[in-house]
Amino acid sequence: MKFEQLIFKEEGDTARITLNRPDALNALSIKLSDELVAAIEMVRQSVSVKFLVINGAGNNFCVGDDITEMDKWGNANMIMRRVRYYQNMANQLEELDKITIAAVDGYCVGGGLEITMACDFVIATERAQWGMPEVDAGITPGWGGTTRMARLIGRRRTKEINMLGALQKARRAVEWNLWNRLVPDEMLDEEVEKLLEVLQSKHQQGLRQFKFMINRGVECDLYTAQGFEALSAALTGAINGMWEIDDADKGAGVSGFWDKDGLWQNRRRLAQTFWTD
Repeated sequence: MKFEQLIFKEEGDTARITLNRPDALNALSIKLSDELVAAIEMVRQSVSVKFLVINGAGNNFCVGDDITEMDKWGNANMIMRRVRYYQNMANQLEELDKITIAAVDGYCVGGGLEITMACDFVIATERAQWGMPEVDAGITPGWGGTTRMARLIGRRRTKEINMLGALQKARRAVEWNLWNRLVPDEMLDEEVEKLLEVLQSKHQQGLRQFKFMINRGVECDLYTAQGFEALSAALTGAINGMWEIDDADKGAGVSGFWDKDGLWQNRRRLAQTFWTD
């Protein structure tokens, strides 16, 4: 697919998306948003890509939705549809079975900050600035600025960020568990590559399981979350060779359906009309 407002590259097991509207501080135009949706879908469908790095061109990450285009969004219903479209984009990014890294430089506000909150890791330069200034444009965030943020830094600080609209220093994002690590301004790319090297050395199925159970577990009660841990432990055992269970089918049920053998026929005979009267 040919992109006009972002750069998409695949290098081995790593995909890279660069938001490429530097003259507009990489503001998310309608077109750029559509292209970002398409690029994330390409990554989602790939079986060879295991990592995704997102950054911005021109020493800025992203200043969020292009407010100059908001009059094109339409009426209240169309606005809601577009917000849900953006929410789905963030959800798809968060749900990727790849490890995602946001590499942040310069401004990272509004929708740009919402992108980082859907990523697994965030590395930022010391000069980076972040915030949710929508309040001063008379609008509210739509795809993570209140929801994911509150889950990451708590309600009180989320109210501070959204209701005041101040631009914060990068260090505070690390102190508040919003981002992972700060690096000198000229070291961002190098630190991203170092993180990739560490992640590439890991058991990739293990990383996928960690991501799934942490993302899902944090949204539910403790006992349900522990269920994810237990199932993940069993899956880990299975893929490490300890898959045989004495009273499991070992595929006999599926092959029995194909062949309509005695096992399958006996099971269906016993079950088909049981308690159906």
